[in-house]
Amino acid sequence: MSVQDAYNKVFSNFQRVREYLAPVLKNSKFKETGCITPEEFLAAGEFLVYKCPTWQWEGGFDDKKKDYLPTDKQFLVTRNVPCIRRARQMEFTEDEDQETQIDADDGDSWMYTHSTRVTKTMDEIAQTIMTEEEEEAEIRKGLEKLDVEDIPDLDDIPDMDDIPDMDDQVEEEEDPVSNLYFYYYYYFTYINYLSLDKVLQVRTYDVFITYDKYYQTPRIWLFGYDEERRPLTSTQVFEDVSQDYVKKTVTIETHPHLALSLASIHPCKHAEVMKRIIERMSDGTDSQDEEKGIRVDQYLIIFLKFMSSVIPTIDYDHTIST
Repeated sequence: MSVQDAYNKVFSNFQRVREYLAPVLKNSKFKETGCITPEEFLAAGEFLVYKCPTWQWEGGFDDKKKDYLPTDKQFLVTRNVPCIRRARQMEFTEDEDQETQIDADDGDSWMYTHSTRVTKTMDEIAQTIMTEEEEEAEIRKGLEKLDVEDIPDLDDIPDMDDIPDMDDQVEEEEDPVSNLYFYYYYYFTYINYLSLDKVLQVRTYDVFITYDKYYQTPRIWLFGYDEERRPLTSTQVFEDVSQDYVKKTVTIETHPHLALSLASIHPCKHAEVMKRIIERMSDGTDSQDEEKGIRVDQYLIIFLKFMSSVIPTIDYDHTIST
């Protein structure tokens, strides 16, 4: 066990004790601080399940249930999320060859990856979250670039009934030996194709969201499988995490509702980033018009988009449509 792993284990035990002793947040402060209450976590989870049916509530083990959440809605999970590429494949580009470390006021430092999906400051992370109006504007720009003249006239498209059947165009071979030769030729060609390294290898992940009582924010947990549905080792899981976060922001800890050691994204910065995102998305709206601002039930939708900066190749975000 490395020094870093030993430190993570001791710190994980300390966190469990600290969370146990922490009081439950009662008053809503999600716009002011980025934190949410257990009731708001439940409301945001219900909205996420409604918008994305791939997410479901689960209760976990009876001896690990938290009394501030319903027994059957302790945490959220989505299963078999595809992960086609490794994070290192997205790390660097020709224009991104430097590491960036930001020093916070409390003495901690925050590392940012060089992936095109990862920003370098908290404000830039907030800028990546688009409002519905901005998304509609992007769609309109794409439609304006379409060349209508390139679209063929419907009269020029042949009727399917007018296209001759391929069987009518191929003459049946008379020589059975020749037929047998071509049969084996294409059969072994196909087998050789399946054995090539170019066949797509896909990992999958089960992604969990729990509520952290101490930090008063959601927390992401990851359990991965290889292409043959065998559990990934911690080293393999870290291959799918932006490298600047490995063993710093992302560590191996015990799931609070399951007897499993999983990769987890530490929530110490979640509230700060969510506060900045909420502030940006609320700019220009009337403080008395709550319908136009960010609602607390939308919290997890925004949270998951932000989390993609840490796990850019785990493609859970394709299920989200708000």
